[in-house]
Amino acid sequence: MSTVLLQREGRVGILTISRPESLNALNNVVLSDLQKVFAELKREPLGALIVTGTGEKSFVAGADIKEMETMTAAQAKEFANRGQTLFRQLEEFPFATIAAVNGFALGGGLELALSCDWIVASNKAKWGLPEVSLGLIPGYGGTQRLSRVVGKALAKRVGLTGEVFNAEQGLNWGLFTQIVEPGEVLPTAKKQAELICNRAPLAVSFTKRSIESGFDESLVDGLEVEAHFFGQVFETKDHNEGIQAFIAKREPKFKGE
Repeated sequence: MSTVLLQREGRVGILTISRPESLNALNNVVLSDLQKVFAELKREPLGALIVTGTGEKSFVAGADIKEMETMTAAQAKEFANRGQTLFRQLEEFPFATIAAVNGFALGGGLELALSCDWIVASNKAKWGLPEVSLGLIPGYGGTQRLSRVVGKALAKRVGLTGEVFNAEQGLNWGLFTQIVEPGEVLPTAKKQAELICNRAPLAVSFTKRSIESGFDESLVDGLEVEAHFFGQVFETKDHNEGIQAFIAKREPKFKGE
């Protein structure tokens, strides 16, 4: 039975990590199942993808520590590289990705959520990078992505103390874009995903790529990136449809062309 479930509701996809017996912890089986699902999503893309975990107790509680007990340094590096490659694929999907964090998002779970475009969380969510308390460090991008979201000093506090933080702290630091009641996490993410699916798919993709490509550039270079994608969108049929629909005061019918 797969540990990663993909449900399609129109152009919205819901990807669920399902290992409830271990609080949805990541292991080699989960990584293999993610690889298969990501390959499917490359062949048959969506308008938006929601990533979540089974149950309200845990999003993903981290990596399966038992698997690491006998790893050599070389095997550990390979394990980190494998997870990083997968999470990079998630980050680079041309459609929007939303993490619906419904409980613990610790270690690898937080790293998975950080690979999405943004995070909607339960007000009961708990998050952190507790690896140092086990003599480890984050290996799936936590030291890199968290600092880009909350800043270097706060990322150091999270990573060096191994503290577990509450949802309000995540909201205050800009990690979560929104916190809601536990039963509203997935419905809230779905509403946002459906809204995106009503927009022009290529325009959504170009906007995402423009933000990502220009983020680490100077303002001058970033503006050039934006101008490049602005020009590209004028080569799409959807740009014509959007403008004509606006002028005619009707709803546009985008086709992703």
